[in-house]
Amino acid sequence: MKILYAIQGTGNGHISRAVDVIPELKKYGSLDLFVSGAQAEVELPYPIKFSSKGLSFYFGKKGGIDFFKTFKKNSSHDIIKEIKNFPVEDYDLIVNDFEPITAWAARKKEIPILSLSHQAALLSKKTPRPKPVDPLGEWILKNYAPIKKYVGFHFEEYDKNIFTPIVRQVVRSAKVIDKGHYTVYLPAYDDKKLVQYFLKGPRVRWHIFSKHTKVPYHVGLVSVYPVSGQDFVKSMVSSSGVVCGAGFETPAEVLHLHKKLLVVPMKNQYEQQCNAAALNKLGVPVLKKIKKKSINKIVKWIEEAKPLNISFPDITKEAVAHLMNKY
Repeated sequence: MKILYAIQGTGNGHISRAVDVIPELKKYGSLDLFVSGAQAEVELPYPIKFSSKGLSFYFGKKGGIDFFKTFKKNSSHDIIKEIKNFPVEDYDLIVNDFEPITAWAARKKEIPILSLSHQAALLSKKTPRPKPVDPLGEWILKNYAPIKKYVGFHFEEYDKNIFTPIVRQVVRSAKVIDKGHYTVYLPAYDDKKLVQYFLKGPRVRWHIFSKHTKVPYHVGLVSVYPVSGQDFVKSMVSSSGVVCGAGFETPAEVLHLHKKLLVVPMKNQYEQQCNAAALNKLGVPVLKKIKKKSINKIVKWIEEAKPLNISFPDITKEAVAHLMNKY
């Protein structure tokens, strides 16, 4: 059987999960890879047959998406052309991780397609939602990469076809220690602003990983680094706690490592609002945004918060098998 694994490349989480999923998918046939998107820093250690800039969202510096840059960088004409011309008919099955080009191409050409993603879990009405629910956000989740059959990942097994997170092996096998620093990954914020905020906070060391700098620099107890998968993991597993956006993979890894976690969902990013609602139900504190007044809440989190006793079993093989049974 010929399988195409289409991976969303906007953000690092999809690529990180794919590293563990790919060996399992190879057990079911010959496998080609397609990466769509232009925002991931994590490298995929497998040959990629197809790539596209896809439909990428670009991070701003004030806590949300840079909609002007996103609109400027994306061409609806190019996307429509790619959907029309992508050779999905060359494959017996498309496995899709929230990737729009192959999802729409397979739909138009009636090629079998299955979804294996976190976003698929949000198709269930049993997964947590923010209040009030955003109708536009719900529409985007259903229509960005439309698929009927799926296996989803979430922080809990809220419904059938939903598995707990895939924690990548590099994190699962890492030696967990506590060197006393706090790791920060807030890609939608300007690192220079973050430095100003954290310098006014408690006297602890901060490791900030930023998409907006290409060279490391240090100001007092605050160190700023370009985003690097290997360096970020090293910092995370040796930290006292992590401050990050309300994505999926990073919060799941932090929980699994039994580190303190504080999340700041991106503005106007409905998926992160949903994740924040789920994390808050688990007991994870949520900040609406980072600003000067947030420092007191961060100090309280450092002084009072405790890691949650949550671990995620290795379900990669089981989840992929469950997905392939739908073919």
